[in-house]
Amino acid sequence: MKSIFSIRHLTLAAVPLSAALLAACGGGGGGGGIGVADGGIRGTGSSVGPVSGFGSVFVNGIRFETDGNVASDDGITTESQLDKGMILRIDGEWRSDGSGTAERVEYDDTFRGEIGDLVAVADPDDSTIRESVTITLYGQTIVADKQTVFRGVSLQTLAAGDVVRVSGWRLPNGDYRASYIGAVDAAARDVEIEGSVDGDSGAVEANQFRINGFLVEFDEQNTTFEDGLTPSDLQTPGFRVEAEGEIVTVNDEPAIRATSLERDETRRYERRDGDDIEFAGPVATAYRATDRTFTINGLTVVVPNDDVFDDGLTASDLQPGLLIQVEGDFLADGRVEAEEIDIRDANAEVEGPVDTASIDPQAQSFRVGGVLVRVTPLTIISDDEDDRRIGFDDLNGAFELEVEGIERSDQAGTVFLEAVKIEREPIDDAEFELTGRLTAIDSTTITVLGVRIAADDGAFEDGNRALVEDLFNEGQRPLLEVEYIESPVGSNNYVADEVELEDEESDDRDD
Repeated sequence: MKSIFSIRHLTLAAVPLSAALLAACGGGGGGGGIGVADGGIRGTGSSVGPVSGFGSVFVNGIRFETDGNVASDDGITTESQLDKGMILRIDGEWRSDGSGTAERVEYDDTFRGEIGDLVAVADPDDSTIRESVTITLYGQTIVADKQTVFRGVSLQTLAAGDVVRVSGWRLPNGDYRASYIGAVDAAARDVEIEGSVDGDSGAVEANQFRINGFLVEFDEQNTTFEDGLTPSDLQTPGFRVEAEGEIVTVNDEPAIRATSLERDETRRYERRDGDDIEFAGPVATAYRATDRTFTINGLTVVVPNDDVFDDGLTASDLQPGLLIQVEGDFLADGRVEAEEIDIRDANAEVEGPVDTASIDPQAQSFRVGGVLVRVTPLTIISDDEDDRRIGFDDLNGAFELEVEGIERSDQAGTVFLEAVKIEREPIDDAEFELTGRLTAIDSTTITVLGVRIAADDGAFEDGNRALVEDLFNEGQRPLLEVEYIESPVGSNNYVADEVELEDEESDDRDD
């Protein structure tokens, strides 16, 4: 059940980070995340991140009141056309009580068009279940996993030939990580890609350049150059550009005939009115202790002191690819001085039928397989097979929930899973599965994500109970995947069918 980013990525700093997060105080009914207090303006400027809810629009944990309009050139003009997972830029102000007022809401597809190739990574225990997919769209590589929000398609059904829109982030290696993938009910004519101009892109005089090998053709008379972009910029290898237009054939080669060209998605993070900014994204370059900086989304972030880190996150955890959220102020030189940095990447998960008796609307919590799950304003709740916008109240029923989240504990020492994404599905069976770090083990039981599970020697894959015990006794918290049942149903007694020790060294080599 691991996802390629949420579980595997965090093994780069797995034990220190996960242990610190578990020990951190989540605070409040919703757990951790970007903290809020009572009253007062917290920021005036821009907030850039995935939509997590509606009424009006939740971005970066703030409920922004809007006028219902969206600025976009991708056919999305109203709030009703938005989906969870789409990355928005909101200009306005936000307050310490978690509310905000939007002056302008902007959306722009990162990619749009027809999927070429698709490569799936299957669950090692069930080859019919995908953990992640890597798709190619006009030469550009995009990775999606269980933290990605899908609409009209799903992680399991996505296929070559599907026409989709993608909202995502650029990764350090030039690939992209999808926050959202949605089906487009149209032929793949109006397309959009972005990326870096190739070093061997050819003469600009020929009105052509390439992005990762894919040809883009432009006409200075019919192509709109936006944001001050000029044809000469396209002579610079590595210059990052967005091309929107139609698919044509040039000398028997597929190409995009651009109707508009502009700078890539990093423009979403530029300073406009106001000094404050909050945003989510994957770390681009690791934290550098010499000047206390790292880069993300085209910005250089200054870490003034370690107090800006929330919930046990540390400077050493800021490795390339880790999804985080930053709140800070623009400095005069264009850098951002961080006021708060929090993790947004899941490091644990649980799947199974929801315990409807445990649903607590006031606390925004419930249990799955004994695991306490807490929902925050950052949590994305979705159902690939339901076109409606669903929320917490829609989880109360005969459903199976797949929860990707962050392992935490509150001030009382209660371990819980702070939900990053909840996927609602029809009930398949009464079994449960979780992935998390071992917190206790004895001769007959293990404890993972706050749940004590009976596990005899036969439940451990390859008979490796002794290895798990040795790792734990050495001070490590091994990552385990556990398949288990409640026996009898309603008893809160859990019994493991299988306990698998995740091969974190292998995972690191695969990244």
